[in-house]
Amino acid sequence: MRVVADYQLQYEVEQFLYLEAEILDHRQFHEWLDLFTEDTHYWMPIRSTRLRGDEANELTKEWENSYFDDDKRMLAQRVAKFDTGFSWAEDPPSRTRHMVTNVRIRDGAGTDEMTVTCNFIVYRTRMATDEDLWIGEREDRLRKIDGHWRIAGRKIFLDQTVLRSKNLSSFL
Repeated sequence: MRVVADYQLQYEVEQFLYLEAEILDHRQFHEWLDLFTEDTHYWMPIRSTRLRGDEANELTKEWENSYFDDDKRMLAQRVAKFDTGFSWAEDPPSRTRHMVTNVRIRDGAGTDEMTVTCNFIVYRTRMATDEDLWIGEREDRLRKIDGHWRIAGRKIFLDQTVLRSKNLSSFL
């Protein structure tokens, strides 16, 4: 594991992730979409409970069944659906709070591209009684383009094996 010697870089990455959380919480989905590169891959595998010794198989592999397996075009379609007024899962819209913590820059980080992991909690409330809580770890591949960080890839690893949510219309 890498010890971050560049505190300015650590701060810059944390501020970028906090900004993304704020954008999502304010439902600025088009601005959020602009944070992604054109070649991005947004993926969330399905977790299953395994016996001790078989933990390596508790997550589906990339290109297998998953909750999300989106490229930028698919993310754009999901955002565009919110604009139509026909997204029943978001009418009325959800209220979310994205919390990001334990931001860690991983080994091999360069000045223009790096892997960053963080822990997250996303709280969503909708209608009078609907509440959802998603907790896990993210692995982001960040790339600097024209002096600004962009998300070139995101892997989302939920701790839950059973989702009690009525839908997964929120972005994690």
